[in-house]
Amino acid sequence: MPGRKRENEDECGRKIWYDRARGLTSAESVIFSEIFCGRKAENEIRARERGKPMKYKNPVIPGYHPDPSICRVGDDFYLVNSTFEYFPGVPVHHSTNLVNWELIGHCLTREEQLPLQKCRPSGGIYAPTIRYCNGWFFMTTTNVSNGGNFIIHSRRPDGEWSDPAWVDQGGIDPSLLFDEDGKVYFTSTGTNQEGRQCIMICEVDPFTGQKYTESRILSYGCGGRFPEGPHLYKIRGKYYLMLAEGGTEFGHMETIQRSDHPYGPYETCPHNPILSHKEDMRGEIYCTGHADMTEDANGNWWMVCLAVRPCGNENNRLMQHHLGRETFLSPVVWDEDGWPVVGDHGLIDLEMDGPLPGTPENVCWDFADDFTEPVFSFRYNFLRNPRMEHYIRKPEEGRLLLVGTEVTLNEQDTPTWVGIRQQGFVTETMVYVVPKCCREGMRAGITAFYNNDYHYDLCLTRESGSWKLCLAKHVHDIFAVTARMEADLSGAEGIWLKILSDRESYHFYFSIDGRIWQLLGRGLAVGLCTEGTRTTTFTGTYLAMFAENGEAEFADFSIRVSD
Repeated sequence: MPGRKRENEDECGRKIWYDRARGLTSAESVIFSEIFCGRKAENEIRARERGKPMKYKNPVIPGYHPDPSICRVGDDFYLVNSTFEYFPGVPVHHSTNLVNWELIGHCLTREEQLPLQKCRPSGGIYAPTIRYCNGWFFMTTTNVSNGGNFIIHSRRPDGEWSDPAWVDQGGIDPSLLFDEDGKVYFTSTGTNQEGRQCIMICEVDPFTGQKYTESRILSYGCGGRFPEGPHLYKIRGKYYLMLAEGGTEFGHMETIQRSDHPYGPYETCPHNPILSHKEDMRGEIYCTGHADMTEDANGNWWMVCLAVRPCGNENNRLMQHHLGRETFLSPVVWDEDGWPVVGDHGLIDLEMDGPLPGTPENVCWDFADDFTEPVFSFRYNFLRNPRMEHYIRKPEEGRLLLVGTEVTLNEQDTPTWVGIRQQGFVTETMVYVVPKCCREGMRAGITAFYNNDYHYDLCLTRESGSWKLCLAKHVHDIFAVTARMEADLSGAEGIWLKILSDRESYHFYFSIDGRIWQLLGRGLAVGLCTEGTRTTTFTGTYLAMFAENGEAEFADFSIRVSD
């Protein structure tokens, strides 16, 4: 599986860098490292800043990053998200300040861990949970297309993870609680004998998946439909069960209950839902829910959750989204009765402040690949299980050769496709495409892609013995070429392609020399929106390269995000 090499810095090296950035000499830094061990000096600095609010912007991880789960190890935070039909599965992000997140790898990088052959759009991997205990990281999730609930483990979140340990408990959205007495509680959704939805619990061995107790009903939720996303915590001696309810659409919300015992009975928080935008009239953030909580080293509490930002402009604000469900951050405080208060009494904002554990830096989600490195960036994804022999990087030439098969983007299968999540409304995507064969019907280019039923493709194609430049659209069961023109490549090796996007539209351009651009056509963002798909879907738009029925080389692939 492709991945990029990471330099391994030990704790002392990171500590020396940290102190040097604050004006200490190398010798002073080493002394401080020896005195305070690792990052204790950092903790003292952060402790002095405890309670000092700092502004930050939401979402902290934009674009298709739903169902966030978070854990902390010392001063380091790790976060995972759902990936559905995309490969590799379950990205792992790392941060020390909760705002600046670096993608450090994926949990599911092998087909043995993640079989996705011909899985339906928005099938595959649902709602992971990440936890840490006694030197081990654990991730549990559901492959709804193949196998059900499982747990994997690793010593390093950016390293190789184990093969799945399957858990014989149905439902989705599994989670783990490691209790002080050594017991490990496994929760997930379920149904009772009458078909009523509920939350189930059992005790497990997290390494093998073996159940130590029978599954039993833990809760029916707090009144909302579809109680799911259960996270069980032990906080100040009490067990808190936090749930996502109302469905992951515009009625989404987060609720919480607590008990003196892991199996209950549970009392309901009097100010539920603790997070919801279903009654918010500002129209900037919708569908808040499916959350997870953590405490930082300073004793401050935080919640990560999913939410969506609608497409459309201020004069035409739509209840539709195409970037996907994104990861948002909110501070949490505990009231005098021991219940969590999220943000502004359950509301969050695009700009917030809170006592962050570190000073946030400017965030840039731009991407560029000149293909001079031999491996793919972690930010790339593939559709289902890729055949990597069809993706040939040529570092010495700065090219990527895509070998297109008869499988097209319109099929529930594995076309030759490699893409990056769209992480802003206003973007510019460019690539240079060089056809390497003259097969009739071949296509090669770039696409704004939601799934096999919803995508806009700008591509070169071979028709009747000549090259054509085409804009093709697939929306519902309609696939049509909406713009076509002759592509004169007699004086050039290939052609430049560009997609510009804003909150309402995609604009498709081409150029022979990379300087003079011509518009070929447009496509509405609503054609790629989750709310308009013919089946229930949970993903977001990608900006991707592809090839069908022939070979093409790609050079200088870049995405600039301007919002």
